[in-house]
Amino acid sequence: MYKHILISTDGSELAQKGVTHGLALAKSLGSSAHIITVTEPYPLQSPATLGSWTEAQTKHADAALNAAKDAAAKLGVKINVIQATNDSPAEAIVEAAKEHGCDLIVMASHGRRGVSRLLLGSQTAEVVHYSAIPVLVVR
Repeated sequence: MYKHILISTDGSELAQKGVTHGLALAKSLGSSAHIITVTEPYPLQSPATLGSWTEAQTKHADAALNAAKDAAAKLGVKINVIQATNDSPAEAIVEAAKEHGCDLIVMASHGRRGVSRLLLGSQTAEVVHYSAIPVLVVR
């Protein structure tokens, strides 16, 4: 059914549940799996230097992707990792899905509703809204 699955992670414990679920799905379907994490570009008004900002973002991305690699290895699933930089993680996720020919996006959600969702925003909701392919939301 799904041949190319894109799994999103930010390195959080909740996102790791989405990674585990997506990897298990990929294994059961014999699908290829791509894991993406999105970092923020250097903010112009930042007190940090470009070098220190980049180093911190790279360290965070590496930790998230390494956790996904470990989970994939435990399940025996081969993955392709993607580190993208974008102001909008949702935009980067949707674009990566198109670029890699994915037919499913798997990501976790905090399940916020109402005012807290409006105030905090929801990358998952944005991906669901803008994606032309199915999005599986894991809670």
